[in-house]
Amino acid sequence: MSETIRVMLPEEELDKRIRELGAKISKDYEGKTVYLVCILKGAAVFAMELAKRITTDVVIDFMATSSYGAGTVSSGEVKITKELDMDPAGRDVLIVEDIIDSGNTLNFLQEYFKEKKANSVKLCTMLDKPDRREVDVNVDYTGFSIPDEFVVGYGLDYDQKYRNLPYIGVVELD
Repeated sequence: MSETIRVMLPEEELDKRIRELGAKISKDYEGKTVYLVCILKGAAVFAMELAKRITTDVVIDFMATSSYGAGTVSSGEVKITKELDMDPAGRDVLIVEDIIDSGNTLNFLQEYFKEKKANSVKLCTMLDKPDRREVDVNVDYTGFSIPDEFVVGYGLDYDQKYRNLPYIGVVELD
């Protein structure tokens, strides 16, 4: 079985929206330092492009989570697989995620940062699949709401492939 990739969101559209998000975040965090926490691996491309467009001070950190274990279906139990390098206590945290579907991971992370005594916690996602939501999470900044299709590119992968595509595409299995 092979796959083809159909373009859903071209590079120019992604760039325009990321500029808009950067301007909004810059305004909302004016006079503050954004503690931007990139959720690896998928959000890396989006987070770096977004960081370049935020005009206030930005500190970048990385963390990785998993709710899949060795399977392909989420277990619902979120585990941290890469811990932060800096203490989030007293910081204005902006969690940057590639895609939100069930909401389980982001719900877990919101609670995690509250327990760590972050000053504030906001969520930013490149893509949102509201039809897949199992847990209600408040997303402060959303790039695009998309239908329930399997997407790749701009950091998102299919079997670790296609992360380097400069656009968001839909995987179509042949």
